[in-house]
Amino acid sequence: MLQCCFLIFSFLGFWVLQKDSWRTVLTLAYQSLGVVYGDLSISPLYVFRSTFGEGIGHSNTNEEIFGVLSLVFWSVTLVPLVKYVFIVLKADDNGEGGTFALYSLLCRHAKVNSLPNCQLADEELSEYKKDSCGGGGSGVSSDRGFAFRLKSTLEKRKVLQKILLILALIGTCMVIGDGVLTPALSVFSAISGFELSMSKEHHAYVEVPVACIILVGLFALQHYGTHRVGFLFAPIVIIWLFCISAIGLYNIFFWNPQIYRALCPIYALRFIRKTQMGGWMALGGVLLSITGSEAMFADLGHFSQLSIQIAFTSVVYPSLILAYMGQAAYLSRHHEVEHAYHFGFYVSVPENLRWPVLVIAVFAAVVGSQAIITGTFSIIKQCSALNCFPRVKVVHTSSKIHGQIYIPEINWLLMLLTLAVTIGFRNTQHLGHASGLAVITVMLVTTCLMSLVIVLCWHQNVLFALTFVLFFGTIESLFFSASLTKFLQGAWVPIALAFVFMTVMYVWHFGTLKKYEFDVQNKVSINWLLGIGPSIGIVRVRGVGLIHTDLVSGIPVIFSHFVTNLPAFHQILVFLCIKHVPVPHVRPEERFLVGRVGPRNFRLYRCIVRYGYRDVHKDDVEFENDLLCSIAEFIRTGSTEISLNDEIETIERMTVVGTYSSQTISRRGENGDNNADNFDSEETSSELKEIKSPQVIQQKKQVRFLVPESPKIDTEANEELEEVMEAREAGIAYIIGHSYMKAKPGSSTIKKIAINFVYEFLRRNSRAPSFVLGVPHASSLEVGMMYQW
Repeated sequence: MLQCCFLIFSFLGFWVLQKDSWRTVLTLAYQSLGVVYGDLSISPLYVFRSTFGEGIGHSNTNEEIFGVLSLVFWSVTLVPLVKYVFIVLKADDNGEGGTFALYSLLCRHAKVNSLPNCQLADEELSEYKKDSCGGGGSGVSSDRGFAFRLKSTLEKRKVLQKILLILALIGTCMVIGDGVLTPALSVFSAISGFELSMSKEHHAYVEVPVACIILVGLFALQHYGTHRVGFLFAPIVIIWLFCISAIGLYNIFFWNPQIYRALCPIYALRFIRKTQMGGWMALGGVLLSITGSEAMFADLGHFSQLSIQIAFTSVVYPSLILAYMGQAAYLSRHHEVEHAYHFGFYVSVPENLRWPVLVIAVFAAVVGSQAIITGTFSIIKQCSALNCFPRVKVVHTSSKIHGQIYIPEINWLLMLLTLAVTIGFRNTQHLGHASGLAVITVMLVTTCLMSLVIVLCWHQNVLFALTFVLFFGTIESLFFSASLTKFLQGAWVPIALAFVFMTVMYVWHFGTLKKYEFDVQNKVSINWLLGIGPSIGIVRVRGVGLIHTDLVSGIPVIFSHFVTNLPAFHQILVFLCIKHVPVPHVRPEERFLVGRVGPRNFRLYRCIVRYGYRDVHKDDVEFENDLLCSIAEFIRTGSTEISLNDEIETIERMTVVGTYSSQTISRRGENGDNNADNFDSEETSSELKEIKSPQVIQQKKQVRFLVPESPKIDTEANEELEEVMEAREAGIAYIIGHSYMKAKPGSSTIKKIAINFVYEFLRRNSRAPSFVLGVPHASSLEVGMMYQW
């Protein structure tokens, strides 16, 4: 039956395919089973066990069992299937999903971006298009008027912008908390089958150590990367889904074929009305049936919308429903046996299959844990890119598969926290309470942000947004309230974790923003630069100096600090700004913005390098090659189009310069002209121009420019290119400001604590900017400077 459903959805998907082949989509659907659905597929291990431990009692009747099954069925149907598969997946940010993808969409459609160094030129990026939402549509004029008023309100009120940012951060913090709790819950539930083969006294000494050993092994293997063991993930989940669906079918036909009647929602309503407080509190256990739903949206960037939809609707959804129906069918004939509810899933497994199923369950639990750990790495990388998390070491574990990363600091922190909750709780019931609250909080955040996306990005009828937020918000609020009642029984853990991570993220974002504001307010005037002359008042030596700054215009104050303290400077100076924009990816040909600071004979340039929040930073050699090629292309463009005869001109001319590999640039230099957009940094209009790239020869990490002879290059530009070539041959030095922040005397106590203690503690214990940027240690120069705010 499952195979028939899979074929039907495959052929339906083939009808809507335009560019991707059916084979590609089915391959992605197969791979998504191992990466996306690991957490969701193992929920039958603990749902009934947690639900019937919520005070319903041990004398459960068939009506109560039918009621719980009805609640589980409609929860799985409404939240993962209807909400995520059919609605939320359409709100992708150029193929990317997750909490920050929704926040990024809102930042682009309304000016609520928390990134300080934004430019109008960023809106010219291909992926910045405001009509790129998959669910976009045309609303009536009144709805567009409401969207305009809502947008204006968000843009005018800073308080609402902060609330929106805090909402996104809360969702992110709860995802991190889920990364701590899900591995513990999954592994602990998988090995709970040992209870059936040993006494309770012996089991207490075996379960926790075995769970800890598995967890330590899981986190210890993270540095090898998902791609090394990824080929095992999908088969494990498929085998697990086949097992639980087959066991479910067996239990349905052998124990109670009439269990299908429980799918009627009347049984759920009767259960809640009859049990009242007990039924409402039992929602905390039912909630565990939808854990992992957010992974469908969060991992959208690794797959496609259609592949995730096919995998869930044709394989995961029917398998889960059969598994839950089978457990309910077994319990309906054994509800008088007290231990049947205590042991949960394994007691419904035929006795001669329990050990094989236990082994498969452990592997499936590891797969489910791997998915949430990888997702935690990804979302922390996004937060760090958007200045909402301290700098960390990001290791890309695969050169072929995008997005597979490993963060050592976060990995070991997650391991310690996971072991702590495993040893501290020692049972799945308290772990379930904690995990449930984290999961439902993320879902509530997604619902709130999604309602804004429907109005502001899709321009849909406001009634659709209200219906969405009221319908799903009501369901999730019931789950949320039921989880809060278990605060003392484990639900306090995700709240405590979220509070700590929220404090870290907000203080880091606040400190970074104030540091940028200080740089803007104290940047040096261009007249000061013109006054000291082309030599900048000091000796100019051979080489290229890259001065890192967060400013996208003007001269940073730290440059004057350099001039005061350094006896010599390089003949080619570049103000280098590496920034992130609220899009997932920036195309290589749009990455570099190059401009000139001051007159031509000063040999001062500005280069703004733009990355998306999911982009991979290049290594230092490749980055240097692209940067110098971009400057060379700008010089050619500037020589033919930009006149800087006026020595007092202060407006910087910026050019979008495409980046290519060394071999590509060499071929383009030989075969024809290139195109680049040249525009003023203060304007939005752009002008297309033809340029001819200089050739680049790369040997043993050394780059040499060969300036082509062309009548389009004037003598002055040719000399400038030759000077860039000579400077590159002499070497590149990275000049980085090492800043310290301190609150001004008289500041409030909260500000002093936030800046002097929390922010400075995070800065001292996070990775240095040179490490994050991949700067070679031997080529870096750091100059300290104290900021008072």
